[in-house]
Amino acid sequence: MPVRAVSLDLDDTLWPVLPALIEAEHCVNRWLMEHHPDVASAWPIEAMRELREKIAQENTHLSHDFSEQRRLTIRHAFAACGIDDAPVDEVWRIYFAARNAVELYPDTLPALERIAARVPLVSISNGNADLEVIGLHHLFHTRLNASGVGVAKPHPQIFLAAAEALDIAPADIVHVGDDPLLDVVGARDAGMTTVWLNRTGERWSHGPAPDYEFPDMTHLADWIDASAATDR
Repeated sequence: MPVRAVSLDLDDTLWPVLPALIEAEHCVNRWLMEHHPDVASAWPIEAMRELREKIAQENTHLSHDFSEQRRLTIRHAFAACGIDDAPVDEVWRIYFAARNAVELYPDTLPALERIAARVPLVSISNGNADLEVIGLHHLFHTRLNASGVGVAKPHPQIFLAAAEALDIAPADIVHVGDDPLLDVVGARDAGMTTVWLNRTGERWSHGPAPDYEFPDMTHLADWIDASAATDR
């Protein structure tokens, strides 16, 4: 079957996200220690994490919007210290910049360039990674995230939004991601061909297997090249 388009997860598919998230927390903490030491003292990094989890649990209507969850966390942290006018925009700017200072896996950029030269790419993410800040936006036809669509993976609607943006049937799109549930099960339920990008060598144990499994983006690009050659 020829590949007509590829949709891609971002975090932990194109780059490891945890180092950037940890650094973003530290950047915010350093800023708070300098500008709002009382808040920094009341809400060290671990306590701020716990507050964010509490905010997420109490605001399930924001389950698709990690950015708003973090902004609300900032407001609550400052309010608990008696500060109603929290510098939400400034703290968010610091967090967002560090969160997007990701380091790509070595195979990511060469593979993306190869794939984008053959078929349109769409990003589908539950997170708040910004491909323009990261510098990969020029390789993507469309960029979708949960906060913009209004639902998060594995809901079929976010995958169908990608198909609509491309004007291509879901069955003609290959979705690639690292998460068995969010990416593989979600894309399969939306009618897409599924690729599990299994960088860690885990065994599949999540029901019906993905259509394809690759250890990195290079293998994905090789497969797409081979599919294009077969289609000639």
